[in-house]
Amino acid sequence: MLTLWPTELRIDLRGGLKARDKGDLALSERFLQRAWDTSKTLPIEVFKEEPHLKTSGIAVLFASVLEENGKPEKAYDTYLESLTKLQQAGAEGELSGPEKLRAIAISYKLGEMAAEMQRSEEEERHLVWAVEAILKSIFRLGEQADHEPAPDHVPEIVSSLPRDPSTRRMISELSLPEWATKTDVAAPLEALGAYYAQAGRVDFAMPLYLQAISILIPRPPQESTDEERCRGAQLMANLSELIIRSQPQINEDILHQAEAWALQGLQITMQAKEKLSTINPTCELGFAVALFNVAALRRMSGDNAEAKRLFTLSLKQSKTIGLQSGVEHAEQALQELGDGAPADATPQSLDIQRYH
Repeated sequence: MLTLWPTELRIDLRGGLKARDKGDLALSERFLQRAWDTSKTLPIEVFKEEPHLKTSGIAVLFASVLEENGKPEKAYDTYLESLTKLQQAGAEGELSGPEKLRAIAISYKLGEMAAEMQRSEEEERHLVWAVEAILKSIFRLGEQADHEPAPDHVPEIVSSLPRDPSTRRMISELSLPEWATKTDVAAPLEALGAYYAQAGRVDFAMPLYLQAISILIPRPPQESTDEERCRGAQLMANLSELIIRSQPQINEDILHQAEAWALQGLQITMQAKEKLSTINPTCELGFAVALFNVAALRRMSGDNAEAKRLFTLSLKQSKTIGLQSGVEHAEQALQELGDGAPADATPQSLDIQRYH
């Protein structure tokens, strides 16, 4: 095991992995700290094929143990140091495709951690970098030759494992978290869109949601999983909400546009639910949100009977899945309908998390 790694690292990597697997995180941390420090002193050439994938793998392994051991600040700093090294190598044109995907995954991870630490500016910075890297490296926008158009569809999950058998074996030996080996290219777009929506930057949020939807629900003949389609349907619900929020005055055309997105999201979610043989949490959540959004728009259009029916269904679904924010919103809307209150319920995301 680990015989393909530089000899200077083998003992510490082996010890760190063995201690982690036994649950001795403190000992694992000491071994992996030494491995990470040593890796930074070695010439990059000793790592041979796709060296930055291997060195960043050590950093991810070390930082994941730090996280598990309750040291998020130190883990964050380790991820950040690794990302900085990848960005420097990328600026010099040294990164392979899998190495670029690793950088995107780490940047998204940092955005997630920054949100948890309530570091808003850092969250935005990391998410923006991840999104720009996706658009540049995966869609290759602005860099295609005239005779080589950008692809119509990018898969939601892109493997960042290398083709070279030796490199693949070395990376697999580290048993890295799944997020570090399979890059969800839609997730940073979703998260940054939600970040801007929460900040009131609707003009920034909407194109990000649209791009994420195009990845999650591609045009035929491309296909996507039911999980992906339900995620895309949730973003359609978010778009519906943003269309309403972006207008100082709501007219019939705006309502029609918002309702078209909301109805499409509801239809996609219902179709996915019918096909699934087991309960999918993403689809169940999306169903509650979609019902509420269409109900709110029906109410704004003056169709109180249909609004009441859909709010009731949303309430039932929210209770079934334990979505407290959904229960509260639906109950409030139904109470206002019963009291004859003005139609101020608007489409909403019902506290859907930005990160998956």
